[in-house]
Amino acid sequence: MATIKSFEDLEVWQKARVLANDVWNQTLTNSFSKDFSLRDQINRSSGSVMDNIAEGFERGGNKEFIQFLSYSKGSCGEVRSQLYRAKDRNHITEGEFNTLTKQATEVGKQIGGFMNYLSLSEIKGSKFINRKQNK
Repeated sequence: MATIKSFEDLEVWQKARVLANDVWNQTLTNSFSKDFSLRDQINRSSGSVMDNIAEGFERGGNKEFIQFLSYSKGSCGEVRSQLYRAKDRNHITEGEFNTLTKQATEVGKQIGGFMNYLSLSEIKGSKFINRKQNK
């Protein structure tokens, strides 16, 4: 297994980035671009998915990382909820809704799997490895 040196190496962060960009692109179109409140909120929550993965990784410990992954997973749910509002307001089509909802669901599941992996791992995080090496 390859060593992960930065959050950008994480597949889950890469997929979260794609989700955030796909949501952003959707909010630039038609009536969605004029629904300022929903547009801004869905862009913040989709960005929060990738941002919390990055912040948790940078903390250097699995417990904190899992906590931030939990926030990230919650933001996936928030995005899905906001997509319903966008569909109900006719800002997006049924097909666009289905595509983005599927993406958000898959990212959320991957985050959940990653959280489970980290909670079972014997490695406690990079900040703990560095302490052992410095002694």
